[in-house]
Amino acid sequence: MKLTELLIAELDRETPITKRALAAVPGGRDDWKPHPKSMALGRLAGLVAMMPSWLPMMIGQDEFDVVPPKGTPSQFPMPAQKDLIETVEKGFAGARAALAGTTDDHLMKTWRLKAAGAVVGEGTRLSMIRDALMHLSHHRGQLTVYLRLNDVPVPHIYGPSADDQRF
Repeated sequence: MKLTELLIAELDRETPITKRALAAVPGGRDDWKPHPKSMALGRLAGLVAMMPSWLPMMIGQDEFDVVPPKGTPSQFPMPAQKDLIETVEKGFAGARAALAGTTDDHLMKTWRLKAAGAVVGEGTRLSMIRDALMHLSHHRGQLTVYLRLNDVPVPHIYGPSADDQRF
């Protein structure tokens, strides 16, 4: 099996899980934080929704700077709550298409993550894409904790939750 096929299968598993978590995000609580140093709920949900859209960029570009020069518009604007599901669906569809249109050889080429011009992460596209998917699952897990702390039923993710016992 090709690496691209393995990654597409992983996307196919992660898509409905991520959509369920985002669908549970309560309205009107975008500024809520469990701690002053924590990310706000709206920003966290927006981050989870747009993270799959990073994959086409990682396949199509050799590097990305998370702190671009001042005045440069963001390549990844945060979606509004009403757009979370549409954003994540488009992101996963774009990631799937980008993987289907690339090769395993391309996935073995170097990709760099920069911050203000300095390299902060470097590896094969494959390893960096896998890191991005792990990063997505981390923030999705964080999001489910925020749901619990807001008394919102937590959907099943990789198995049942205390609120969703459909297995």
